[in-house]
Amino acid sequence: MSQDDLSLHTPLMRQYLTAKAAHPDVLLFFRMGDFYELFYDDARKAARLLDITLTQRGQSAGAPIPMAGVPYHAVENYLAKLVRLGESVAICEQIGDPALAKGIVERKVVRVVTPGTVTDAALLEERRDNLLLAIAAGAKDGYGLAWVDLSSGRFLLSEVPHAEALAAELARLQPAETLVDESVAWPKLVAALPGLRKRPPWHFETDAARRELNRFFGTRDLAGFGVDKLPLAIGAAGCLLGYVEETQKSALPHLSGMAVESASETIALDAATRRNLELDTHPSGRTEHTLLGVLDETVTPMGARLMRRWLNRPLRSREVLRARHQAIGALIDNRQYEALHEKLRGIGDLERILARVALRSARPRDLSTLRDGLLAAPVISALIHEREDQEAGVAGAIIPDREDQKAAILGRTFREASPLLGHLAERIGDHAETAALLQHAIVEQPPVLQRDGGVINDGYDAELDELRRLSTHADQYLVELEEREKAASGIPTLKVGYNRVHGYYIEISKAQSDKAPTHYTRRQTTKNAERYITEELKQFEDKVLSAKERSLMRERALYEALLDTLIERLEPLKRAAAAMAELDVLATLAERAGTLDWNAPELVDEPGVAIERGRHPVVEKVREEPFEPNDLQLGDARRMLVITGPNMGGKSTYMRQNALIVLLAHIGSYVPASRARIGPVDRIFTRIGAGDDLSRGQSTFMVEMSETANILHNATEHSLVLMDEVGRGTSTYDGLALARAAAVHLATASRAFTLFATHYFELTELAGEYPGIANVHLDAVEYGEQLVFMHAVKDGPANRSFGLQVAALAGLPKAVIADARRTLAELERGMHAHAGATAPVADASPQLGLFAPAAPSAAEHALDDIDPDALSPREALEALYRLKGLR
Repeated sequence: MSQDDLSLHTPLMRQYLTAKAAHPDVLLFFRMGDFYELFYDDARKAARLLDITLTQRGQSAGAPIPMAGVPYHAVENYLAKLVRLGESVAICEQIGDPALAKGIVERKVVRVVTPGTVTDAALLEERRDNLLLAIAAGAKDGYGLAWVDLSSGRFLLSEVPHAEALAAELARLQPAETLVDESVAWPKLVAALPGLRKRPPWHFETDAARRELNRFFGTRDLAGFGVDKLPLAIGAAGCLLGYVEETQKSALPHLSGMAVESASETIALDAATRRNLELDTHPSGRTEHTLLGVLDETVTPMGARLMRRWLNRPLRSREVLRARHQAIGALIDNRQYEALHEKLRGIGDLERILARVALRSARPRDLSTLRDGLLAAPVISALIHEREDQEAGVAGAIIPDREDQKAAILGRTFREASPLLGHLAERIGDHAETAALLQHAIVEQPPVLQRDGGVINDGYDAELDELRRLSTHADQYLVELEEREKAASGIPTLKVGYNRVHGYYIEISKAQSDKAPTHYTRRQTTKNAERYITEELKQFEDKVLSAKERSLMRERALYEALLDTLIERLEPLKRAAAAMAELDVLATLAERAGTLDWNAPELVDEPGVAIERGRHPVVEKVREEPFEPNDLQLGDARRMLVITGPNMGGKSTYMRQNALIVLLAHIGSYVPASRARIGPVDRIFTRIGAGDDLSRGQSTFMVEMSETANILHNATEHSLVLMDEVGRGTSTYDGLALARAAAVHLATASRAFTLFATHYFELTELAGEYPGIANVHLDAVEYGEQLVFMHAVKDGPANRSFGLQVAALAGLPKAVIADARRTLAELERGMHAHAGATAPVADASPQLGLFAPAAPSAAEHALDDIDPDALSPREALEALYRLKGLR
């Protein structure tokens, strides 16, 4: 590349500047030969983000043009890093043939890679959804949401009524990229989202969005998708669709419909609850310390993603949940989940492969994985669903480990025990024709990229076979041609040769040139020989010189035709992939239940939660010593447990394990308990832990009160509420007053099923004042100087807090502990003295009472001795002065 090639006014730079003007907000990768180049600010930014060399070439306004580049064959590694950093990249490719181009080769942007629209396997986390979200704001209140996982084809919509519900959805979805209206003043929780893209307000206009969605899906209206009454969600969906079409610049056949996710279908979990229950994230970053870490033994990436979706969206539908419980029970019998998992293990990520097929970006190894998955599909079905012909193959393919009569027996057993498993087997379907096509078309072990050829099987296409034969057997043909020409001409020294300038030729020495046959045409004269060409050799030359190029072109055409055929069959293939993913999740839940000794919950219509010998699934897994199981009994007459006991005694673990058991039951899983009987639940709330939210300018206590307010406003009689140490972020009296008022509100107004852990001993008195409140405590005993936590839940309030003992366990200096003991003794003596001589010291409460009546003062005693009716005006005045002196 010369300096002049990069001067500002050359055709090449004009081409670059035109492409950059169309994509000003993203990095532009401009293809130049074997590199993607970046210029100006893009080059400076890329050099910083990718740690690549920043160079200078050419001239612009008298100054060198900043330039950086990456090799085209390694571009995915650089794209992956940029996407992880939240950057977007426009790929500007050479779309013309440099050999045929007059002047510079034509270039254009063929796609825009953004964090929410990537589909390449190398750019994606395989066990997590990659979502692009759009949010439309209402004129007064409420938000419309639309999100798409382009790598799988899921397109979903919902509406939420307020900012708290929006926060809950954002915590659930965790989008990689979010589109918002640039004219709206968004709350901080939206403004802080990674990958935020601001779009003009007309992109969210409902009527325009409705027209675009009807155009895309080929429908007259949107009634069939159930979205007609969701105008905000329709506006968000329109913006989303426009952005996807703008970035992908191709057809999107795998986006075949939309679906609505309704809040009424699920158990609501706000952002604080998801965080506190540690469903799939942990403050340490270690997935094994989350509920997902315990559950996720799936063997396919698409199964892993579905497991995460189930976990983050517990359902209310008893019919769906009982069907899942039934399926798990059927798979546990005779450990049939092992056979199912073994067959699923080699399936691959069919869901994302089919998305890449739809986008025409599937690579050869994608198609070989799809082929192998479809060949295994009948075996998976045979494990579940009785087949009429157990010996039938797939279009002549040999299916390894084909099940025999035993599979038929198992199939009948499964179908009787679980209609869901039978339904999933039917959804997998029969794809023998497609499997046979791929088996015939694609080599057993294809190369990574299609561009170098060698993907299509020999025997699949006669023209391709001939081109390959020409390019690989040219030398033999030339040997045979030379022998034939020697014999025909009678010239024993005749040679057939080749050079880059003149191509193929027949060479005859000058001495023998007069014997050259008349059909020879002179091509070149050298010092000692004459070189000729014949019509046969010319035709061979034309074929051979272009055979490799034509072979690659033919392979590309056959590959594109193969993609066309697969796209025509996309919908049944997508259903099969989804069914396999669900089977993977069900088999995993069955394996977890069998391995971890979990049992099927009972979902009943009567209100309440009754759990026998419940355990915390994560704590039980990570701790070395045996876990102490505990019971829980909540019902219409017993709606709140006030839980007391020492720090580290297990209060928080006990509360969370019960919430997790309820949640597991509502994703269709078995639960870590010997028995669980669970009534209707609409929401799970948690108020656990403490921490500042500096990004929103909130102190620890403000965060605590905000979460408490959310619970008090929204909890219902069907909600499960976990409250831990409410009021501890302020003074003792303020905190105790707030904790008591919140507990009374939950017990009397909300009537939610509540676990209320506290160190305020005074709250144990609520059990005697309000029906439906009971006391339980976590036990601990002192053994010498050691404090032993029993982790057992017992009825009644705790009699001690063991705060000093826990502090000693934490390693506080002995002098500090001794000083604290002296101070505690003085406080207790002062409290006993304040209680008066009428109360025995042994009966005094170990904590200062806030709501107990105080002892009468001297002024009050003097008032008791005054009879107002017997006093003269002067005596009354004197009595008033005496009382004032006693104040």
